[in-house]
Amino acid sequence: MALSQHDLLRLLESLRSADGLELVREVAERLLQELIEAEATARIGAEWGERTESRTGWRNGHRDKTVTTQAGDLELSIPKLRAGSFFPSLLERRRRIDQALYAVIMEAYVHGVSTRSVDDLVKALGSDTGISKSEVSRICAGLDEQLEVFRTRPLDHVRFPYVFLDATYVKARVEHRIVSQAIVIATGVTEDGGREVVGVMVGDSETEVFWSQFLRHLRERGLTGVRLVISDSHSGLVAAIRKVMIGAAWQRCRVHFVRNVFAVIPKGSAEMVAATIRTLFAQPTAETVRSHLDTVADMLGKQFPKVKAMLLEAKEDLTAFA
Repeated sequence: MALSQHDLLRLLESLRSADGLELVREVAERLLQELIEAEATARIGAEWGERTESRTGWRNGHRDKTVTTQAGDLELSIPKLRAGSFFPSLLERRRRIDQALYAVIMEAYVHGVSTRSVDDLVKALGSDTGISKSEVSRICAGLDEQLEVFRTRPLDHVRFPYVFLDATYVKARVEHRIVSQAIVIATGVTEDGGREVVGVMVGDSETEVFWSQFLRHLRERGLTGVRLVISDSHSGLVAAIRKVMIGAAWQRCRVHFVRNVFAVIPKGSAEMVAATIRTLFAQPTAETVRSHLDTVADMLGKQFPKVKAMLLEAKEDLTAFA
């Protein structure tokens, strides 16, 4: 599965907003370190401690190197040689590595990395010589293992009373065809406000069956104590939440709702309408939340009758948190 640069940035932003960027940083650090060691091996002609007739030099420890990326600072170790010098080609000055690197990591995160994707990364970084196919396969296996541990980790270490669910559609290459795929992401919020990406899955579409499978997977991994699930009003998703997340209320995502409102009002009024709707969520009690919605609906309805109808229709869904 290959993601476009636009889709890649959207996924990266999703992880950043949910404190999941540390995973990207760790995987990026590991992947670059593996490629650096592989390039050093090719330069020397031998692995650590390996005795070969083709050996042309010897390692002599490492020196530290910090590389700054969108995912944060990566702490790398550059091999030193007993004779001569070595500096990995992928870290040469002015070389841009983020795009290719993140493409591989995101692909691994959502679908499992392929040997071809790492091979393409190596070429994009200008290190297309000296790294064997077996070395690429070894790196892929290591990444798959690390990310699989993250995707299937137990979720019983902390309670997540609030869970946000969202999905995005991306164009992906699957079995030599470009098709649309749904990537669904669950973000858990702890009682003290901490955020964590608790699940991600790829499917053909946002059907009730697919969402139910995803939510059951979260349950099986130990997700409990959920009091409120926040999402858009996709019918398949809402049905799955009510079927699987027993005991949790459903809250319609205000961001998605406001986007729907934007579709029926002039662009110049968008900021004013959005700010007015946001006042609903700043009310101190459940009673005032619901009464204020009626007030806002009447106020906006004088100029935008469709907005009033939308607010009244979605009243129970928008005020579930109260």
